[in-house]
Amino acid sequence: MTTPHPPLAVPPVPPVPPSSPSGRPGRRRTVLVGAVAALVLAVAGVAAGWWLTRDEDTAPFAGRPRVTDTAAGLSYAIPEGWEHDAQLKLINAFTSSVTKRHADGEGGGSTVLAGRAGAVPQSGLQRQAERAARSNAEFFYPDGSSEPEESRPTTVGGRPAHTVALKVSPGKPGTGTPGHLRLTLIAVDDSRSAFLLGVAQPGGTAESRELDKVMESAAPAT
Repeated sequence: MTTPHPPLAVPPVPPVPPSSPSGRPGRRRTVLVGAVAALVLAVAGVAAGWWLTRDEDTAPFAGRPRVTDTAAGLSYAIPEGWEHDAQLKLINAFTSSVTKRHADGEGGGSTVLAGRAGAVPQSGLQRQAERAARSNAEFFYPDGSSEPEESRPTTVGGRPAHTVALKVSPGKPGTGTPGHLRLTLIAVDDSRSAFLLGVAQPGGTAESRELDKVMESAAPAT
């Protein structure tokens, strides 16, 4: 008998910790009922300001519809089998999302969320991205643990960015099925940053690669 994958929680504060009161932890957590792919949040928020476009270049998932998130200033692909809802109300930490239910029927799923945060200088991208990734791992897996898999500088649409990947476990090391968490933080300009946060549970090779490709498809919104 297999154990269902646990539902995931979405933090009610921005996953990028800026130096502002809105970035402080301690507010009540909102837990998803059922699979994370459902992403049904019974909280007040602002509907995502985005619409669908189609990517025709050579980026990951070229030719697939895309989310254009004007609030975050980002665009990213919607792979086949992933879902989106233009009417979905998200908590203020996030401005758009795409989700996928895993086919094993045991809960879990994959989700990518976008949002915006305060200014982060290029010199601080790595520290802030690593800090935010660890913070989200602790939130999504409060009784679990995380191991760093990757931390590297990158660019999104020519803007400096940093991406961090963690292997996350729902329980003590060696227990439960590991998940995959990735966070990419982008320095948009001198006044703000943007981010993509992705979580796959379980985080098998296929699930992790697909989630990473969604993240890598990001480009400035036009």
